[in-house]
Amino acid sequence: MRYEPHAYQIHCINRIIETPKVGLFLDMGLGKSVITLTAIKELRYERFAVGKALIIAPKKVAESTWTTEKDKWDHTRILRVSQVLGSEKQRIEALKAHADIYVINRENVTWLVNLYKNAWPFDMVVVDESSSFKSHTAKRFKSLAAEFNHIQRMVLLTGTPSPNGMMDLWSQIYLLDKGERLENRFTKFRERYFDPATRGRDGTVFTYAIKQGSETAILEKISDICVSMKKEDYIDLPDLIEDEIPVVLDEKARKAYLELEKRMILELPEDESEISVTSAAALSNKLLQLSNGAVYDEDHTWHNVHDCKIDALLELLEGLRERGKQALVFYNFQHDKERIREAVECKTLENDADIASWNEHKCPVLLAHPASAAYGLNLQAGGNHIIWFGLTWNYEQYVQANARLHRQGQTDKVIVHLLSCKNTRDEAVLEALKHKDNAQQYVMDSLKARIRMIKEGMKR
Repeated sequence: MRYEPHAYQIHCINRIIETPKVGLFLDMGLGKSVITLTAIKELRYERFAVGKALIIAPKKVAESTWTTEKDKWDHTRILRVSQVLGSEKQRIEALKAHADIYVINRENVTWLVNLYKNAWPFDMVVVDESSSFKSHTAKRFKSLAAEFNHIQRMVLLTGTPSPNGMMDLWSQIYLLDKGERLENRFTKFRERYFDPATRGRDGTVFTYAIKQGSETAILEKISDICVSMKKEDYIDLPDLIEDEIPVVLDEKARKAYLELEKRMILELPEDESEISVTSAAALSNKLLQLSNGAVYDEDHTWHNVHDCKIDALLELLEGLRERGKQALVFYNFQHDKERIREAVECKTLENDADIASWNEHKCPVLLAHPASAAYGLNLQAGGNHIIWFGLTWNYEQYVQANARLHRQGQTDKVIVHLLSCKNTRDEAVLEALKHKDNAQQYVMDSLKARIRMIKEGMKR
């Protein structure tokens, strides 16, 4: 296929070529992959400025997206790609191959750095979905940052650079400038731009709030090395419509839910300020499991409790099937997947063949987990209906997963069906997604409010 770039894509290609270390914070569907491949081809074969390029990507994206995208366009087929995936032996063999681009999944970044150390061979590094490097304490960030002086060119690609707030930017920008713009230490960055928001009884700071005017100041600081674009400003996409489908628990399921909620709340500390994020997450996850219809025991064996959501899913799929529509179904827990597969004939997204089957309209129901399907996969040719069987309060994951269908090339309105059990944590998750950057804090606050209500009711 002949590539005819839009004006904004030409601008981004030139920025990669002209700015050695740059962040392209482009919304989903704006063509980050072809922009980057075009720039690599120019730098490698026209300007001889790059010898070897390394692309770090989520696993599923590393397995298929970059090679598929490279082969899609006439001008990038010349590029040789080696996938550094599989066992250690297979990865080492892939690194020995003669190629222009080496693609590795982000989980193996530390392994790669330890393998080469000071003999780092890649003069250009592309981090696909750089928000996965947002944690300054993560090994993958520390490993890659250690190679700063050996990397002449760095490109960060993401549509959501700060999924949980502006603090997420520090480590990503550090990969570009080693702390020149946003302080050389995370603690200095936090102290300069944020204030403590909530504390424990011992004075421990749990959350921070950005200072007034700091967001503008941060964006101004990084504007010379980052390009930010939203898709609605550059391409016309059909609407994305959220369709909340309430599911009513039957009497037995409702009783089981309330009993589990009460029992787990009684196990929490009396002082709500001592409730940790970990314990709150465990409670929320357990309740979300039961909302979906099953729970795990201590041996990680799941037990079916109800089929209320399964029944709602089957009704929805029947209506879509009558209209000749395929459905991309996102699940949350492993038992969700197993129970859905028992209830309906479907494929689970695992490889390129599954993607092809979906895009060729040979797969009425494609089952996927948002963590493995949230980045890079092009599924827009297969349909326009998404069903969230198991909800997630991870806003970035939610947006990215929906963008598998709501992206350039989609011709129909994308309908996102959200199955939500009434009067359960499902409803809190839906509300949390509306808070975007503050989703995690909303989950914690809403859970504490629920705990207070139940405990007060028990005292009466």
